[in-house]
Amino acid sequence: MENTHHEPNYMNIFWALTALTVIEVIIPLLDLFPRTTNGMILITLAVIKATMVALYFMHLKYEKSALGWIALTPMVICVFLVFMLMPDITAQNKTYQPPEQAAVSESGASH
Repeated sequence: MENTHHEPNYMNIFWALTALTVIEVIIPLLDLFPRTTNGMILITLAVIKATMVALYFMHLKYEKSALGWIALTPMVICVFLVFMLMPDITAQNKTYQPPEQAAVSESGASH
């Protein structure tokens, strides 16, 4: 039983990564989409590029599936943390004002 695998064409992978990088540079310059959409597109392209590097240059494509799951675990944890922290990330920066000070400032403004 032989454990060899077909070697991918590394130049094709290089050119694909280069094309994705050029797209990542051009998207913010064109300003076609809202900022949030641009961010989501750029994150998606970065994940695609990282996956390609992991699969082909780190040879995870030809490893056992358990090693792939081990490599995927940090990504799942990262996405989980982003969604768990989303309320803090999107919260408005408001300063706390005690109720008695708020009432004084409102009554002073009406005179």
